[in-house]
Amino acid sequence: MVASVFQLQCSCNNYPWGKKGRESLAATLCAKTPNTGFEIDESKEYAEMWMGDYPVLPAKGLKSGEELHKIVDDNKEQLLGKTCIEKFGGVVPFLPKILSISKALPLQIHPNKELSEQLHKKDPEKYTDPNHKPEIAIALGPFEVFAGFKENNDIQDLFSELPPLERFLPRKDVNFDNEVLKQICYKILTASDEEIRTTQAELAKLPREKYGKQAYMVDLLPRLQQQYSKEDPGNLVALLTMNFLSLSAGDAIYVPADAPHAYLSGDIVECMARSNNVLNTGFCPRADADSIELFTSALTFSPHSAEEVKLGTSKTEKSISGKTSVYAPPMSEFDMLKTSLQAGEKESIRAIGGPSVLFATSGAGKLMADGNTQEIKEGYIFFVGQGVELSYEASNGLEVYQAYAE
Repeated sequence: MVASVFQLQCSCNNYPWGKKGRESLAATLCAKTPNTGFEIDESKEYAEMWMGDYPVLPAKGLKSGEELHKIVDDNKEQLLGKTCIEKFGGVVPFLPKILSISKALPLQIHPNKELSEQLHKKDPEKYTDPNHKPEIAIALGPFEVFAGFKENNDIQDLFSELPPLERFLPRKDVNFDNEVLKQICYKILTASDEEIRTTQAELAKLPREKYGKQAYMVDLLPRLQQQYSKEDPGNLVALLTMNFLSLSAGDAIYVPADAPHAYLSGDIVECMARSNNVLNTGFCPRADADSIELFTSALTFSPHSAEEVKLGTSKTEKSISGKTSVYAPPMSEFDMLKTSLQAGEKESIRAIGGPSVLFATSGAGKLMADGNTQEIKEGYIFFVGQGVELSYEASNGLEVYQAYAE
């Protein structure tokens, strides 16, 4: 029988969009856990720290060194609980991460469950599971992101006022609806390098006032071109059709399956349904892009405004002292608690009927659970089995996130 609460050790991947060395919060938090052998190489980019039981980059028990999915598999009922097993199978149904982003991630969607099942059956090496991947992203500081589609009226304004865009319209005098938007995305993504390059050059020559309330595009275009290329169709799809949000610490977004998105910069907490499936079509070399036909056919049109993308917080009954709020996306696999304590403050979290992964992003204090007291501080990560009440006591300002299912 394993302990119901135990510390985890995690690792980072090294995608080129990550931040370098100690500039990466993902890497610096990962390095805080003692006795793991993880050392930061200042010449490498560190993009994501994964904190779940997904076998691609699994967390491990700090003391045992055993992979989390093996620990869970050997102790399903104790750690997950019968309800969670019946709903999601014998796995942790969510995957939390810390991301450190220096430049745009690929323009992407995560396929819905039905499509994921088809893709996994057809190509299990590329699509490594049959699950969908709706997700949330919570800013830990300034965070820039493209997510979801703009309102159709705003997109139509651009295509009406900016002559270089006429080449992407399916026909003249078109009334914008979601089907037209899908056709425009397809035409941009399949345009030649010359068409993409020429369109951007023509857009750059237009006076700023032609863009109206969307003049931010004038400043973003050269930045995106520098990160990838002037031939990348993602530049146009993101700027012309997608919401651009500039968020602050604590702000969050929800991205459903099949919704286009591309994180641009910042450090974030990300959590998703337990999957690693993705379709990329922009902000990447064309040779690395997935099927444009598949991408555009799968697109969903919710969210369809910047406000619809945002995910707020609310009070939670899990909190006993009122120091904890919850991000509750419209999905069944997880919610995310956020506990914020000043020095000397305390909080208790009622027992949850399923598994949790909790991690401190700043501060220090004590974690009391299952009859034991453990140190918790910036970068420490714990797995918590179902049915365990938690208490915190902060010695320094302590911020803890807790992803859970029940």
